[in-house]
Amino acid sequence: MNGEQVIALTNEHIMPTYARFPVAIERGSGSTLWDFGGKKYIDFASGIGVNSVGCGNEKWLAAVSGQAGRLQHVSNLFYTEPAARLAAELTARSGLKKAFFCNSGAEANEGAIKLARKYSFDKYGKGRSAIVTLNQSFHGRTITTLAATGQDVFHNYFFPFTEGFKYTPANDKAALDAALSPDVCALMLEPVQGEGGVLPLDADFIAEAGRLCRERDILLIADEVQTGTGRTGTLFCFQRYGVLPDVCTFAKGIAGGLPFGGMLAGEKCADTLSAGTHASTFGGNPVCAAAALAVLDILSPSELGEVRAKGEYIRAKIEDMELPAVGGVRGLGLMIGVAVKAPHKELCAMLIENGLLSLTAGSDALRFLPPLTISYAEIDEGLEIFRETLSGIRL
Repeated sequence: MNGEQVIALTNEHIMPTYARFPVAIERGSGSTLWDFGGKKYIDFASGIGVNSVGCGNEKWLAAVSGQAGRLQHVSNLFYTEPAARLAAELTARSGLKKAFFCNSGAEANEGAIKLARKYSFDKYGKGRSAIVTLNQSFHGRTITTLAATGQDVFHNYFFPFTEGFKYTPANDKAALDAALSPDVCALMLEPVQGEGGVLPLDADFIAEAGRLCRERDILLIADEVQTGTGRTGTLFCFQRYGVLPDVCTFAKGIAGGLPFGGMLAGEKCADTLSAGTHASTFGGNPVCAAAALAVLDILSPSELGEVRAKGEYIRAKIEDMELPAVGGVRGLGLMIGVAVKAPHKELCAMLIENGLLSLTAGSDALRFLPPLTISYAEIDEGLEIFRETLSGIRL
């Protein structure tokens, strides 16, 4: 097939739940992709933060193909080595105690919500089930995780939403104190609000959140679906803030392109979800778990240091361009938001047309989530496309 045929077939047979760009990608190598016509793109999107080690990584490919040839699935009624090893690696590197595996970030957050409500019910009984999230947050697209999401734009069409959520402003400690009332069982937050605009939370706000949750026996849930797996320069973003949550959810880049998600729980709630209270048919799938083990092996401490260095390099290079259309650069590691003074969706489309795959976030930001293993040569090539594209913008 050619690209036009792929697009036509997609539009005829796949529901239009995405506003797709008119680009059909055929193949990739590292952080460089090509469409069916041979046009080259530098990848600053990585499948919305999923292709954490780029395309064609040899260690990842060997792990996936080797496990697929040995055992692809057996269900959680039995034990498998890849899931066991992955759980041990994640708990050792996070400081948390036990893992639950599923398939996506929304499922991981659903699981964390269930865990928090059961923890509180087991200890305090009924009437303590509310969960606080932040304005501008994003936690998923299921009915319950949409209710958890603190953005009105997502609260439409699908009524009635799951009850028991309330929202508080980010970085407002007094408002947080008031929101964490006696009916609350958990506070769920993203250390960097991704869909909300690539907005890192203040360190003192997260520290206060940790203190209040400990004092009131409220579970602190770190939604690291986007910020986790090395994206911000540590394996989990909470490690940059020095606050250990009770629960941490993850997905996106954990398996390097295969569908995988999960949550990690600390000591006091590690055994809250007992047999029969939660499940996932494909959770801990051996092939995906083997892929995740390869990703964690690739993301060594030195490689995570490179993620931090590359993020600083990109932000400094953009700032040095002094482009009139750029209002500022923010983010952590290779999770970068570029505030722009022209319509951000139109600018994103222009960048893609010129050969740089990028994303948007919030109301004013271009969002860059390149593979964590992107080379400096690919970074420079992508930034040159960015400079040339935005240099032509007249405000």
